[in-house]
Amino acid sequence: MAKQNVAEQFVDILVRAGVKRLYGVVGDSLNPVVDAVRRNAAIDWVHVRHEETAAFAAGAEAQITGKLTACAGSCGPGNLHLINGLYDAHRSMAPVLALASHIPSSEIGLGYFQETHPDQLFRECSHYSELISSPKQMPRLLQTAIQHAVGRSGVSVVSLPGDIADQPAPDKPLETALVTCRPTVRPGDTEIDRLVEMIDAADKVTLFCGSGTAGAHTEVMEFAQKIKSPVGHALRGKEHIQYDNPYDVGMSGLLGYGAAYEATHECDLLILLGTDFPYNAFLPDDVKIAQIDVRPEHLGRRSRLDLAVWGDVKETLRCLTPLVREKQNRRFLDKMLKKHADALEGVVKAYTRKVDRHVPIHPEYVASVLDELADDDAVFTVDTGMCNVWAARYVSPNGRRRVIGSFSHGSMANALPMAIGAQFVDRRRQVVSMSGDGGFTMLMGDFLTLVQYDLPVKVVLFNNSSLGMVELEMLVAGLPSYGTTNKNPDFAAVARACGAYGVRVEKPRQLAGALKDAFRHKGPALVDVVTDPNALSIPPKISTEMVTGFALSASKIVLDGGVGRMLQMARSNLRNVPRP
Repeated sequence: MAKQNVAEQFVDILVRAGVKRLYGVVGDSLNPVVDAVRRNAAIDWVHVRHEETAAFAAGAEAQITGKLTACAGSCGPGNLHLINGLYDAHRSMAPVLALASHIPSSEIGLGYFQETHPDQLFRECSHYSELISSPKQMPRLLQTAIQHAVGRSGVSVVSLPGDIADQPAPDKPLETALVTCRPTVRPGDTEIDRLVEMIDAADKVTLFCGSGTAGAHTEVMEFAQKIKSPVGHALRGKEHIQYDNPYDVGMSGLLGYGAAYEATHECDLLILLGTDFPYNAFLPDDVKIAQIDVRPEHLGRRSRLDLAVWGDVKETLRCLTPLVREKQNRRFLDKMLKKHADALEGVVKAYTRKVDRHVPIHPEYVASVLDELADDDAVFTVDTGMCNVWAARYVSPNGRRRVIGSFSHGSMANALPMAIGAQFVDRRRQVVSMSGDGGFTMLMGDFLTLVQYDLPVKVVLFNNSSLGMVELEMLVAGLPSYGTTNKNPDFAAVARACGAYGVRVEKPRQLAGALKDAFRHKGPALVDVVTDPNALSIPPKISTEMVTGFALSASKIVLDGGVGRMLQMARSNLRNVPRP
């Protein structure tokens, strides 16, 4: 039996760690690794058109599966292209292993062709970034990188010179058992007891939930019921906490709606559950705050805390709920539920008049129809910008759907690459890329990846020929829009030229039929929807007070235009309020 080289050993370890695919673009320094993948039936090479796409796709796959994924870039410019997607994966706490291949080891530090120092460049967007300078470092260094990515939920980067990858591996590699999943963390009894005291002493408690509540929906609902607490959420918490939630008061933050802001400011005790909510201006500074998070570095970095609790949300609530006294007074909860319903009633009206006849098409109408027609277990990948708004307002979570985007890093062009990674996980599951024309055109070349692998991703393109969110930001700053206009082609014709299904929609009555046809199509499809570039200026009367502060509540500016099925849910919750 021929002796393994380092590249083969590298790939074997990835397989043993559960990696199914290696996303990347081939290059000479990567050749030994790519060839090792070719000869290993347990792992596939996914050839994308841009390395940034590779990193976004790996990050999306990791978010969908919760398991380690991998991407690769060739030396110098090749692996540099990974950096934006790796930043996003790292900030999204997605376990990703990135291979940054390197120039010949004998030339490092001598200004060689395409020389960079990837082990240094990626340190800011990773938990671990190291250079393999000798075959003897394998496999321990790679195993260490995997432990960091999985154990700390983020990115690890391994830099590997091509010549070392081609060298013989050590005779007897040390095979250490690999960490492939994270444990649950229970807080200490002291913290639990202190939190019980704070909850029992408070008359009005509000829960504010983030992505750390994933898998803890039942526990959060039981806890909220016992302490009669309104439940608000951040954008990344929406998919995990809003569905089947009789205590829902909406979302806070720049895209906020409903009564979440009021609920977090009018309570006696605010409990932050699994959220690293970045906008501290939306958090109160005059109420008691407790925070529960499995990552201790998140505790207290956004707001002053009266109690920091280090623990997994689900496990912590399992310990906490039986110990707190059940509250009998639900006046605060009922008041917030009514405020929430009233706020949503007020904002829906702006986009419910003649939207099915308005040309150009209201983007809100597109999102609403999309939400109705998409599968109950669909994965939505969402471009940064106004698509974030439409997804936050119109995509209805139900416990089976997933909504992922660049919600922490805020990168453009993320939706299409993320859809690639999500679709590779399960070709039978519906994956919808909610793309803006600005973000889509930045990495449009990877629409060809959909065609090459016949991935049945459905790209719904919100085409307003502008950078809509940037225009809004200029409006908020009192500036005229400038440099935000895109001169676009017929994207449906481009899709057809690529060998995919493409249809252009310019009138509202065409929309439902076009989406249904695209969803029925077995391969990749693009629906180019021409949307109203002036949608951001509706309603026409906007006061200075409305503009200031962006969206502190549902009465502010344009971002309050419509909330989809959330009004129906709020009305239902309000009807269920016990009457004296």
